Formats: sequence, structure tokens, C-alpha cells
Amino acid sequence: MIRTGVAGWDYPDWGGTVYPIHPAREFDRLAWLAEYFDTIEINVTFYRQPEAEACRSWADRVRGNPAFRFTAKLFHTLTHAGRIPGRSVEPGHHDLRRDADRYREGIEPLRASGLLGAVLLQFPHAFHDRPENRAHLDRLCGLLPGLTLVAEVRHRSWNHDEALRFLAGLGLGFCNVDQPRLAGTLGPTGHVTSRTAYVRLHGRNAEHWFPPRPADGDSAVARTGAQRYDYLYTMQELEPWVERAERIADRAEEVFIIANNHYRGKAPVNALMLKASLARRKVAAPPELMAAYPALTGWAEPRPPARVPRLPRASRQGELF
Repeated sequence: MIRTGVAGWDYPDWGGTVYPIHPAREFDRLAWLAEYFDTIEINVTFYRQPEAEACRSWADRVRGNPAFRFTAKLFHTLTHAGRIPGRSVEPGHHDLRRDADRYREGIEPLRASGLLGAVLLQFPHAFHDRPENRAHLDRLCGLLPGLTLVAEVRHRSWNHDEALRFLAGLGLGFCNVDQPRLAGTLGPTGHVTSRTAYVRLHGRNAEHWFPPRPADGDSAVARTGAQRYDYLYTMQELEPWVERAERIADRAEEVFIIANNHYRGKAPVNALMLKASLARRKVAAPPELMAAYPALTGWAEPRPPARVPRLPRASRQGELF
């Protein structure tokens, strides 16, 4: 089965483009997206450890779509320690087991409900195919039993048969990425190393792909972080991914395609184009999105949900993220 969706749902610049222009305070963005997509990648678990109460809320809020499955990023200290600007924690200077146990505890309601399709281990470009990095992958797999794991490695050093056999030996899925073609970056692939396959589309904004090193403060990094995902794919650019996804699906039980080019709602546009192309029919889309991106007309039809979803009371009070 191929599921297509987006990375995250809480973006201020999606108001009036993906979501209604003036939604009520209790408007539920997650439930709204689950009307149109059958997967969403949870981004917040990269920056904050998941809370069991929040995960139970997320599970309840997508029940209207029986085909829906989440994917979730692994917490950053397990993948990026010593590699994020402004964070001084170095590998070996924190307790990986403690962090892994905390992650598993928090994400458990999603896993137990059958709604967690995969956990994404997102590594930076600097994570090359080296013995110490393979050892780190091996250790993470040992610390996260019971979870379906997929590794996103963005450097081309991993793109060879022996590395793929190593990942398969760990039972670790491979995340195929679309990203700017720059020195050392991994190009488009169609690899399958476990029963769960994954595709992430980041856009091709080469000018802003690698953030500058900040001198004072992080304003330049934050600005470039938004710009790097400002890219709208054409259908001509997406067609090879449709073909790859169909070939991947012949070798995997589940395939997740996640659009991460989130700037101003471009990810939902491209995810719907992919969904329609794979289904070979027009699909439903938020009316606001079709008004903002008329090119969707060939792939989707405007269709608001039967009812406007409302946040559970705890989320309205800010108790759940």
C-alpha cells in the first residue's frame, strides 16, 4: 500500500492557504488534514520528546480515516547530537538509552493503536557511511525494539549495495530522498531494505539548501530554514517519483511518501498531485488550497470536510501540542 502525505501540520503560513482563512480558535488542523491524506509525518517529536497524552489525542483525532497511519521523527539527541548549530551536546556525553526509553514510552499509544507506520531516523548530510556511524545505527536499532525504523541518510556515500545490505541486516528501512543536487548529496533512488519503504521530497532550492554558519544568533539560520523548503514541484518533476513509488511498492508491504516542501502550503499541493497520479483520478482538496494554487485543478476537486473538526478540550487549553 502506498500512503501519501505531508510533514507536519502546525505551520502559521498555512492559514488561509491550506486551512480556512479565519478558523475558530478550536479548529483542529490535524483532523482537517486527515480528511485529505492517509499519512502525516510528526515533526515535533524531533524537537521534543513525545508525550503519551498527546499521542493518544493524535490517535483519536484521525479516527475518521481508517486508512490513516502516522510516521514520526526520532528525537534529535539520538540522531543529531553534536551536529546541530547552537547545541553543544556531543556523542557519548548523554544517555542514549535513557533518551530511547523516553521516546518509546511517549510514542507507545500510537504504536499500540496500530497507527504508527514508522519512526524516521533523520540524519544530517554530514552523517557519512563510516564505521562509527554504522555502529551508531546498530546501537539505535538495539535501543528501539518493537518500532518500525527507517533511516534518512542524505549523503551519497550510502548509495551502494554493501551499505544497503548492512541496513537490511539491521531491519532498517531506507528513506529515498529528493533534494538539491549538490556536491555529496544523495540523488533520487528507489531502494527497499525492509518491508517498509519511505520517500521524502524536500524540494530543489539549491541556493538555500545548506544553511550558513551563524556568527551571532540564529536569525540567518532560521531565515534560510524557511527558504530551503520554498519549492513547488511540477508534475514533470514528480512523474519519475510516481514510477519509483510503484516499483518500490512491488517490493515493500507499505510505502510512505512525504512532501516536506512545506513553505506556504506547497507540500500539500505536491502530495495531492502525487496521490491523484498514483490513483489515476482526481482527489479531494481543501478549497483554500485550490484557490491559492490553480494548477491543482487538473489533479483535484475542491471539497471541504463534512464538518469542521474541533480540537479536544485539553488541546484548546494548550495542554497538548
